[in-house]
Amino acid sequence: MAQRHLDPTDPAATAAAAAAAGPPVPTDADALAGYLRAQATEFLRALRQHRESGTGTHGSHGSHGSHGARRSDRATPDAAPVDAARALRRAARRLSGTLHTFQPLLDADWAEGMRPELAWLSGTLAMEHAYASRLERLLQALHRLSGSSAFPAQQTAGRTTAAVSATVPAAHPAPPERGSLTVGAAKAGALLDRQLTLARTRAHSTALQALGSSRFHAVADKVALLASEVPLRTTGPATSGTRATATTGAASPTDLRPLAAAAENRLADAVAALPLVTAGSPYNAEALIHGLSPDPVAHPQDAPWHQVRLLLRLHRYALEVLAGEEAEGSGDVRLLAAGEALNRHRDAAEAAAAAAQAARTPRIAPATAYALGVLHADQRHEVEAARYAFQHSWRKEPIRLP
Repeated sequence: MAQRHLDPTDPAATAAAAAAAGPPVPTDADALAGYLRAQATEFLRALRQHRESGTGTHGSHGSHGSHGARRSDRATPDAAPVDAARALRRAARRLSGTLHTFQPLLDADWAEGMRPELAWLSGTLAMEHAYASRLERLLQALHRLSGSSAFPAQQTAGRTTAAVSATVPAAHPAPPERGSLTVGAAKAGALLDRQLTLARTRAHSTALQALGSSRFHAVADKVALLASEVPLRTTGPATSGTRATATTGAASPTDLRPLAAAAENRLADAVAALPLVTAGSPYNAEALIHGLSPDPVAHPQDAPWHQVRLLLRLHRYALEVLAGEEAEGSGDVRLLAAGEALNRHRDAAEAAAAAAQAARTPRIAPATAYALGVLHADQRHEVEAARYAFQHSWRKEPIRLP
């Protein structure tokens, strides 16, 4: 069938072409204001759900904070408060990241004061979940490395059974080459359980105090105002209230694309600085040498990767702003895979640090220290695997989800 050439001077043909191309992607301040209002609404909805769900893993706040902290230490976590806290963190992260990327289009004083408060809130709420996930990851790794089917399984709340060291019966002896690891694994698991559960409990109390503080209520009040009115920067006739005035020309003064492109460029520069050649190798001698060092400081190779993870998150949020209502359920498959790899990298690096910290506990048995050393090496191998997965996914061509 011959193709029909449209006459650009024909209004009917132009309208038909525009209809076939679909609605234009909003790139002005309206898209930014709509995204911020949507995330503020999600924040308030999660906060309401969190208050109505009562105490749980994250507990309620306000006047019931102290009572919730005492009860929730022994309570099994309910799905509702956990989901509400996760949604609250998710909205706070997106609001904070969006304010960081598009701050030149917003009221300067408001954005500079709001962004760190949202980052504080999301970071505080994430700590309890981070400690619970870290303990689960380490206990599963110990189970896998020891090769003992009788190694204690973790309970739902992130705790092991009370007598961890007594759950390796003589009826299921480990192979000779894994005998010392199995003996030390139970005690190492008990030590990690005590240390990380204590840290998780403290993080739980900190989250309860934060949710009942005047600082949090001030943030919630500002988010409530944001759900109805976005304080865009007024630059002459460019903006008025929460809506940008239409302008003629190639790009409006409130075009979001340059700021989104700047976020993408920062990510590309950070990725270019990564040792992707080393990440593509199955053996990283420099990482092994540092892993055997008694220095308790963080691994020097991890910081650039953590920075890339944060920049990738900002880039994804900027794309969500540009996509508008189509942001949910769509995205670049390459970015999603790279983000998952960097999340695994962060989790494995922090788990390795926790194992190394536990191995520095005074007066522990040699078998326990040996098991923790093997566990540390295993998690550093997971770090290298995550780096390899990232560089493998990053070099692929972008693929958009339908």
